[in-house]
Amino acid sequence: MARRPVRRIDNAANFVKMTENMHSASVDPIEVVRRHSLTTLVRDEIERHIVDGTLAPGDKLNEADWAARLQVSRGPVREAFRALEQAGLVRTEKNRGVFVRTVSLVEADEIYAVRALLEEAACRMLATCIDAGRLAVLRDWLDAMRVALASHDRDAYGRANVAFHDAIVAAAGNTKLYETYRRLVSELSLFRRVALAAEADAMERSLTEHRAILNALASRDAERAAALMHAHVNDGRLRADVVCGAGEVCAAQGAVVGCESGSRGR
Repeated sequence: MARRPVRRIDNAANFVKMTENMHSASVDPIEVVRRHSLTTLVRDEIERHIVDGTLAPGDKLNEADWAARLQVSRGPVREAFRALEQAGLVRTEKNRGVFVRTVSLVEADEIYAVRALLEEAACRMLATCIDAGRLAVLRDWLDAMRVALASHDRDAYGRANVAFHDAIVAAAGNTKLYETYRRLVSELSLFRRVALAAEADAMERSLTEHRAILNALASRDAERAAALMHAHVNDGRLRADVVCGAGEVCAAQGAVVGCESGSRGR
């Protein structure tokens, strides 16, 4: 059986538990807060809800509600909203509040183009230094995609898909490259889920493409890995374009994409 990939621990839950234990353990509260930024914890929790689709495009974020939910004051929530706006995930409307942002189809195309370049570069870097440990992580996520495909679980497939790509870029070892990449994929995450729903065999083809990329990396073939990654990202963009060209499909899927009417220049 494939090893089950390690899932990220819920930061907000950790924080609630941490604050509950602060007074019962010999821990300096100031040091705890210094190590664990409240704003970062709040931001991560709200971002998780946006990325997994719990919060849909256009949904309003209420400062008081989030403060009560996470058991924090409103200050960290307000700062988290600002950070999410800088990351391109929410927008602030004067006298109306904060809303989950919509990414236009034109903007999504631009992000896909930049993402392709970043992931090509990551593949070239990783191919020169990949080892058994990094390969094992990628194989775990590939196995998770295979299991999700077999059970027709599109959401699970999407999560494993994102984790596979994230693992490649993280393992490349370039911090600035990774930080830039993370911002882009946050904006594209739900758009990519719609792309996987575009055609009946989209997940099957996606899995085949991921397997080929992994094989190229395992063979330390940097140019082939980069070329396969470019084709893979571009294929995802084209699938998403097909879906959003229909307009109403995007709305039905709840994607973070504004399917604008009219033709677009290429």
